[in-house]
Amino acid sequence: MAIFEGTFSQTDGLRFAIVIGRFNDLVTGKLLEGCQDCLKRHGIDVNPHGTQVDYAWVPGAFELPMVARQLALSERYNAVICLGAVIKGQTPHFEYVSAEVSKGIAAAGFQTGVPVVFGVLTTDTMQQALERAGIKSNLGWEYGMSALEMASLMRQVKGTTPNHYAGTPVTNPTIAPVGHSVLPAAVHASDASSQTH
Repeated sequence: MAIFEGTFSQTDGLRFAIVIGRFNDLVTGKLLEGCQDCLKRHGIDVNPHGTQVDYAWVPGAFELPMVARQLALSERYNAVICLGAVIKGQTPHFEYVSAEVSKGIAAAGFQTGVPVVFGVLTTDTMQQALERAGIKSNLGWEYGMSALEMASLMRQVKGTTPNHYAGTPVTNPTIAPVGHSVLPAAVHASDASSQTH
């Protein structure tokens, strides 16, 4: 059998989308910088006018899952990174937003088969958020690492698929580009119909 494990060195051709919430932009801007630094140091061109990373700004954390799902459905990206910050106040609003955002981001990944990284800070205070976004360490870097590892891992997993027609495994030694699959069209049709029910 095989062992699948993501790496951080084979980044050629990987494409990412980063979705950033504007609310608490003092924090999310720092997370973005940390994420970009990570990707750049691993060979990714983070220029918004380049070919490897696209950026989408949304009003706040609550809007992250919808845009992340649409980007993942486009089949242009190996991974989508969601960056946001939800800071607790004096009302239950924090709990509602945090719960829905986490469920929505997880669902986007499950529904599309594209890794969607949860890069949303949920803290009690602004000070805690700032500490996690650069004062003590920048979790944006960790979110970038997760995206690199998952993109690499999914390349490997999708590169080896069972041949449903001949009954023997088919190993594809080349990596399928984003938006192209190694599965026959008939398999996609059956997958698509099963996802709509």
